[in-house]
Amino acid sequence: MTKILVIDSQRSVRNSLGELLKHEGFEVRLVEAVSEAAAAAAEFHPNLIICGEPEGFVSPLGGVPWIALSATATMDCAIECMRHRAVDFVPKPVNVARLLAAVRLALTTEEPSAEEPHTHHSPIRKKPCQSFEMIGSSEIMCRLRTMITRIAPSNARVLILGENGTGKELVARQIHLQSLRSEGPFVEVNCAAIPSELIESELFGHEKGAFTSAVRQRKGKFEQAIGGTLFLDEVGDMSLAAQAKVLRALQERKICRVGSDKDIEVDVRVIAATNKNLEKEISRGNFREDLYHRLGVVVLQVPPVSQRVEDIPQLVEYFLDEICSEYCLPTKTIDEDAMSELADMTWSGNVRQLHNVVERLVVLSGEDHISCSDVISYAR
Repeated sequence: MTKILVIDSQRSVRNSLGELLKHEGFEVRLVEAVSEAAAAAAEFHPNLIICGEPEGFVSPLGGVPWIALSATATMDCAIECMRHRAVDFVPKPVNVARLLAAVRLALTTEEPSAEEPHTHHSPIRKKPCQSFEMIGSSEIMCRLRTMITRIAPSNARVLILGENGTGKELVARQIHLQSLRSEGPFVEVNCAAIPSELIESELFGHEKGAFTSAVRQRKGKFEQAIGGTLFLDEVGDMSLAAQAKVLRALQERKICRVGSDKDIEVDVRVIAATNKNLEKEISRGNFREDLYHRLGVVVLQVPPVSQRVEDIPQLVEYFLDEICSEYCLPTKTIDEDAMSELADMTWSGNVRQLHNVVERLVVLSGEDHISCSDVISYAR
């Protein structure tokens, strides 16, 4: 199980983060002070550290990634954290969707090199999963596949809606793979994981000297996606200022790097996704209605697991094959009553939660199969 060490002087913050991360399937250790981090990390062996006291903080285990949480949401503070090798910066008060996106991104690491042997607490993996297959034969999933097939060959912008963990990115990748742009790049931007102060540079790039620490010219995501697809994930968490700039880019098909006065034409298909109700966000003044209509030429709704319960056995079998392959294990079987037990569970975290539970069962169950008692002990 993936381990996360949380450091924060505020008990309420520590406890809230602990409950959130445990609900997502992580093993969590809570620490009050940075001075306790080294000893806790040496004992706990975390895969990720979240630090709410980031000023000058350096990961006590060197190669272990860490995320900074700070109430000082300025560019200077963010840059200072990045200088100390933070992999991400999340302002306080913490936006849950944004933090979870940062955690997922930070845990997407490359396979250790030969010079960096696996430690006893890290399961040996064959390779990261790169499958973009959509699993399920329920009627609602068949309709979704049909819609993807129809819209993929066009250049129409697509807005993908759905709860957390339903597979919105997977739908976006399927549209790209079936499109005429499939040979071009697929560039993802997690709008919830980028501080509002940095998102303009992230999307549009910057010129050398445009701001402090801009030591060289950098292409933004729009330029990187030319000839392909730009996926704006969690677009509902984008600031109003950033929304205005994205709207202009969509309208004019041109962008301008930060610190430049030269427009650059961008031939990009934009796909956006969010777990928020954008119509409600518009009525609250949090999202621009004109951008909503620009993005939502076609709107796709990805169903939660509760609406496709009949797909659970297929998903479980697929995850078993995938995870056992990653761990270099023979594929485990699952007893019929164990499968029924999984199908009867409530999956508030949707497909992502189901994947985490299957991975937990692979790690903790018997050598060759998963029993009903395993599900009761480790899944519920």
